[in-house]
Amino acid sequence: MDILTWTYLLVGLSFALYIGIAIWSRAGSTEEFYVAGGGVSPLANGLATAADWMSAASFMSMAGIIAFSGYDGSVYLMGWTGGYVLLALLLAPYLRKFGKFTVPDFVGDRYYSKKARVVAVVCALFISFTYVAGQMRGVGIVFSRYLELPIEWGVVIGMAIVFFYAVLGGMKGITYTQVAQYCVLIFAYMVPAIFISLQLTDMPIPQLGLGGSVAEGKPLLDKLDGMLLELGFGAYTSGKKSMIDMLMITLALMVGTAGLPHVIVRFFTVPKVKDARLSAGYALVFIAILYTTAPAMAAFGIYNTLQSTSQKSLTELPDWVQNWEKTNLIQIEDKNGDGKVQYLADPQANELRIDKDIMVLASPEIARLPNWVVGLVASGAMAAALSTAAGLLLVISTSVSRDLFKTFNPSLSEKKELRIARISAAGAVLLAGYFGINPPGFVAEVVAFAFGLAASSFFPVILLGIFSTRVTKEGAIAGMLTGLLFTISYITYFKFVYPDLNTSAHWWWGISPEGIGTLGMILNFLVCFGVSYLSPPPPKEVQSLIQNIRIPKGAGKAYEH
Repeated sequence: MDILTWTYLLVGLSFALYIGIAIWSRAGSTEEFYVAGGGVSPLANGLATAADWMSAASFMSMAGIIAFSGYDGSVYLMGWTGGYVLLALLLAPYLRKFGKFTVPDFVGDRYYSKKARVVAVVCALFISFTYVAGQMRGVGIVFSRYLELPIEWGVVIGMAIVFFYAVLGGMKGITYTQVAQYCVLIFAYMVPAIFISLQLTDMPIPQLGLGGSVAEGKPLLDKLDGMLLELGFGAYTSGKKSMIDMLMITLALMVGTAGLPHVIVRFFTVPKVKDARLSAGYALVFIAILYTTAPAMAAFGIYNTLQSTSQKSLTELPDWVQNWEKTNLIQIEDKNGDGKVQYLADPQANELRIDKDIMVLASPEIARLPNWVVGLVASGAMAAALSTAAGLLLVISTSVSRDLFKTFNPSLSEKKELRIARISAAGAVLLAGYFGINPPGFVAEVVAFAFGLAASSFFPVILLGIFSTRVTKEGAIAGMLTGLLFTISYITYFKFVYPDLNTSAHWWWGISPEGIGTLGMILNFLVCFGVSYLSPPPPKEVQSLIQNIRIPKGAGKAYEH
């Protein structure tokens, strides 16, 4: 069968599986809609958390960034991996013990203020919409290439699928759908990685293949360094970013992870605090499988790309180039008229532009693997994008229904609250689709902005809310607003208002928009502390509540105190 047939078959079967699970696990109450009834097993929650965490950015873009940036791309690998460890060890068990459904729920009760809750809702919406834009972009790319549809139509179809199982099943449906999606995405990622590793280095384990040797016994990384230096690029294994920017981006990604509302809510779906810790451990193992493979996929991908395109005549280019050229994600321009493709560091002379988001998706075609592997990778990319999109849409709907409507109308019936949650999820799907069609950057870049917003808004108030009894509602509100507005302003200025100035020469202290969330976080901490010590201390009952969170005893179900 050809690639198109395999893709329709495998993507269609995976979609049927997700929809079937959503129907089987339909949420019948607000508790099931918000936290899956609080009865998910640690293993299932670990699988679901891993799928929720590993978005289109992890599946598609991370290896692409590393492939084209080399050492500099490792900031995403280090930041996202370290961030999950930080979340699992430092925050998740305490938040689970607090026993609230959402981050705004925690902020509202901990900081004894409806205003603080509303500010947290605003932050959650900004973060979630920015993040979900990257997922919808990933869905559109997959449909564009493999199902031969315009990216816009790909986004619309993805919206319809997410709408069905997120709105129908809520957290209960999403949880069990994500278990299936993890199995699909990790199988789809590892199969081509193993095949290509064997093909290039005779190593069946990609992580070992990265350090293996290719033609003539030369180490793969040494060969890559030499090839890129010949083309005018820096060595693959050396960095070009400044150390300050590397540090700031890594920190923004790490602490941003600890403030992501769609990941935090996963720890409210298990019965006990002990189960939250255990599911975090399972998730870390499941995440590590893909994250330790990504650098190998990056090196294999760029090596094969250079081998199959550089200095080749236009008539000698392999089929995969023409296939991806139809999507406009690869562009070729014979600037010097010699009939050959020059891939060079000099942008004025470079004749080949490859979108970073296609590296993993195109790798099976570049390596000439069987067509069924290409279709499998397409289904895996869809699973990664849809699993995270569903989690984000649930956060958006919960923030609107529970943290806004329920807060200001406590007498709202459970039936009406559930209806509002579903309507707001539907609205969120439409807005997410718009951002997917008109994204502010490539997938991982958009996701990095979301992490920066989470780092600058949520992380300080969650951390201080757990470990400090002196931080007040005034301090939390001022800190969140300061961090969020500063970070949004910086990103907007350099990415949208004056994109021509988006260079290290114009950045403040050499900090890129991807790393500015760290500075926003520092401002949040400073403002939060300063305002708190100028305002009256929290009530005694709130201070007692904080002390109780840190007492290592088990908690009851998520909805009990």
